Amino acid sequence: MPEDLGVVDTMVGFPHADMKEAYRFITRQTKDLESKEEFEFPVEYIFKDVPGKDLRGSTDPIGVTLREMDLWGIDKGLIGVGDPSGLGAEAVSRHPDRFIPCANADPNDGMAGIRRLVDEYETFGVRAVGVFPAGTFPQVPINDKKMYPLYAKCVELGIPIFCCAGIPGPRLKAACQHVELIDEVMFDFPELVFVTRHGCEPWTDLAVKLMLKWPGLHYSTSAFAPKYYPQAIIDYANTRGADKIIYAGYFPMGLSLERIMTELPSVGFADEVWPKFLRTNALRVLGLE
Repeated sequence: MPEDLGVVDTMVGFPHADMKEAYRFITRQTKDLESKEEFEFPVEYIFKDVPGKDLRGSTDPIGVTLREMDLWGIDKGLIGVGDPSGLGAEAVSRHPDRFIPCANADPNDGMAGIRRLVDEYETFGVRAVGVFPAGTFPQVPINDKKMYPLYAKCVELGIPIFCCAGIPGPRLKAACQHVELIDEVMFDFPELVFVTRHGCEPWTDLAVKLMLKWPGLHYSTSAFAPKYYPQAIIDYANTRGADKIIYAGYFPMGLSLERIMTELPSVGFADEVWPKFLRTNALRVLGLE
């Protein structure tokens, strides 16, 4: 793993003052008691040490994230600019050299959502769109017709979509994120750059097969500690997929940058894979080469 590379993190955020409120878009559709009433972070049953819980109430959440990025060699971070707190927009305005703007989309919003995406593209220069199918309410599957205007607009604007795929961490229904649904999307939108988030488990072998098939399909490592990276993804990166695997963290949502960067050197990537994984694949996909 090279030093002083200037890592590009394609999933980073800021501490929330009120975590329950921040994740209410998820817990409004969960039904179990822990998710509804006990958890501050809806995936606490997986992530035992949640950085956001220790950092909540910070008077300078942007500064907190920047300090962590500086400490652990993160040059740039992809962040959402449409959050109600306004922190993403403020961060991009104050530190355009460090934060890359991403529009978070809800396909249930229809044309109003498309107009908002275009407005954020023109206002902030967003370089990607993020979508969480299992977190939409009602849920919208990856290949649903409600998703198609988002995919079409991404192609038109020349920006990628980062989409959660696989079993969701929160206790939500999973069928809408089955990896096989991506095949239809890539068939209908061969120009689309589609980057999966959150692991694609338990269908990582299928994800690899689809990445071999579709040039625009990529995989990011968000929400996974490096010691849990699927072996199928490591093997693919070391063979035919060096240009397809993109680093993403999960700070401060569920993982600390300290843990991620401490564990990363033990991942068995080949020497030539590391620069692509940590930086250049992300810059290419985001149009920032």
